[in-house]
Amino acid sequence: MPMAPTLRRRMACWLYEGMLLFGVVFLTDYLFSTLTQTRSGLDNRGWQQALLFVVLGWYFVWQWQRTGQTLPMKTWHIQLVDAQTGKPPGTWRAAWRYTLCWVWFLPPLALAGVLGAQGGAVALLLGGWIVLWALLSRLHRCGQFAHDALAGTALQSAALPPAAAPRQP
Repeated sequence: MPMAPTLRRRMACWLYEGMLLFGVVFLTDYLFSTLTQTRSGLDNRGWQQALLFVVLGWYFVWQWQRTGQTLPMKTWHIQLVDAQTGKPPGTWRAAWRYTLCWVWFLPPLALAGVLGAQGGAVALLLGGWIVLWALLSRLHRCGQFAHDALAGTALQSAALPPAAAPRQP
């Protein structure tokens, strides 16, 4: 199993991914609200969330199974591979990883719901969980996130394209 890129690099990629996904979520929500003539953010909320889950899943699974990289992963030279073959994961493995990736968000949000937390408390629970989940990768022998180990995938440093490779004197 390949060694994972540094945690700092993976989290920077993660933040960049979040910024790009803002556009995907915005466009999906806009189209959904327009097509369903939704007037309130609470109308059709379940359907809207289900659509977002599917659209985001399609985005990630399609990218991962094609090249093992999304745009932020290309920028940060990180590639997702099947832990056994070293090639981009197949569709089912990529879909399983996408599903497992929700561990970054669902546990603290569920706890916030149970506790009736609001605003800052939810942000604190979410932020604390993300830091804890990321640091747990230090316990894995190759530095992989737990969801990657469970999905049979691994993050590795991607080779630089020949034009971007450093010149030899």
